[in-house]
Amino acid sequence: MNQEFMKEKPVMPLVISMALPMTFSMLVNALYNIIDSYFVAQISEDAMTALSLVFPLQNLVNAVVIGFAIGMNAAMAYYLGAQKQQLADKTASIGMLLNMLHGLVLAAICIAVMPVFLGMFTKQAGIIGMGVQYSDIVFLFAVPNAAALCFEKIFQAVGRMKTSMFCMLLGCVTNIVLDPLLIFGIGIFPAMGIRGAALATGIGQIVSLAGYLTAYYWKPIPAKVKVRNMKPEKQLCKKVYSIGIPATLSLALPSVQVSALNAILAVYSASYVLVLGAYFKLQTFLYLTGNGVVQGMRPLIGYNYGAGESKRVKEIFRSALFLIVIVMVIGTILCMAVPQALIGLFTGNPETIRLGREALRLISIGFIVSSVSVTVSGALEGLGKGKESLVISLLRYIVVILPLAFILSRLFQAAGVWHAFWITEFVSAVISWIICKKEIFQWGTSSNVSNWSIGTGLE
Repeated sequence: MNQEFMKEKPVMPLVISMALPMTFSMLVNALYNIIDSYFVAQISEDAMTALSLVFPLQNLVNAVVIGFAIGMNAAMAYYLGAQKQQLADKTASIGMLLNMLHGLVLAAICIAVMPVFLGMFTKQAGIIGMGVQYSDIVFLFAVPNAAALCFEKIFQAVGRMKTSMFCMLLGCVTNIVLDPLLIFGIGIFPAMGIRGAALATGIGQIVSLAGYLTAYYWKPIPAKVKVRNMKPEKQLCKKVYSIGIPATLSLALPSVQVSALNAILAVYSASYVLVLGAYFKLQTFLYLTGNGVVQGMRPLIGYNYGAGESKRVKEIFRSALFLIVIVMVIGTILCMAVPQALIGLFTGNPETIRLGREALRLISIGFIVSSVSVTVSGALEGLGKGKESLVISLLRYIVVILPLAFILSRLFQAAGVWHAFWITEFVSAVISWIICKKEIFQWGTSSNVSNWSIGTGLE
């Protein structure tokens, strides 16, 4: 239960030890997303298109529950670093209750609006029907998924990354195994088509939650979820939401982006919508890996922030940036070298593969430079600077890319949308670095935590 290692262990080995389990689990989770899409694509291109159209709302629900859990995670890490055990326990308890309520409300809303939402992007009854079949099942698991994601952030806040990794892997492996069984009806399992993919996802989330509950009661952690602490307290909720809301918006913005880009691309061909959906599945594999490093970095920054270790915070940031650059270099090489093979995972149509090959090569130009924005944004969340982190996300997902994609699409058709991606990453990286120098690298003039933390909402 001793967490002193978070401010005493050498920085690079510490960041790697915290980030590696999460990176590995994120890789497996991303692999699941690709495999899930691969199996759905075997049903038909319409099924894959339906999955791509449902993705924005599915991502929105995940954004809310994960974003709030990030706020809880940052607050817990800060309180634990500042030796405020009772506040850490209350944060975990209240966070669990509120996040399950978030999942319940959002699930009800998404199930109700899905037919209308899908009708905004296609008039094909078959695509709408499959989208509704998938969403009606997958959103039924929103509440246990919210609870599992809360436990994930609780375990990360106390430095138990291997436990978090193991429980995430349980859910992902379950999904991967069940996908073909339930989609195609292998052995004793019924052939459920796209509904089978949704059910496999939900069962995987239940298994993951069961893993967290087992670990929580099997081996105690230095933070407790207690029913008596679940009564919401205004100031504590305000502190968590002050980080959680910007984090939620940052995570939800890709959903808005995808929907807007779908609308732009649908004018030219449904194949472009499929390519965009396939790209987001592939980039999830890449950016979730980078996010694994961020998840390892975030509690370290929060804990050392609370402990007043300003020099270590900067060292942790530099180490995380270096690791994320490596991830993005690998992603760039793959997209430049074998784009047709990557797109071929989602469709066998030669023309769609050709369009996808062009898209991946153009978009991947911005991967490496995006490391700056990804790392700075995650570090700011760990420091409780949610508004500054949100500014970076707004630039990457809305403010720059959408107007640029619209204008360039009028000049170069669909290719203009792909160019908008890499241009946006370069613009965002420059602004992110300016914010980084102001909010992170100007520190060190005082070791007084109470002065250092003014304005973060974590005092």
